[in-house]
Amino acid sequence: MKRNKLIFLILASIFLAIILWVSYDISTRTTFPGSKGNLKERIAPSDTQESKAPSEKQ
Repeated sequence: MKRNKLIFLILASIFLAIILWVSYDISTRTTFPGSKGNLKERIAPSDTQESKAPSEKQ
């Protein structure tokens, strides 16, 4: 095997390993969009949290 081909294969395998590692890291930090449920409930706070806040001040 020629020296240039060996260097290319080593660099290609390192690049592939980095890409796989980054892909795995991103996939563990995110969730599947279909598993999020109802987004309106996640964005807007629930009524029970808002009603408790003023009663605690009194």
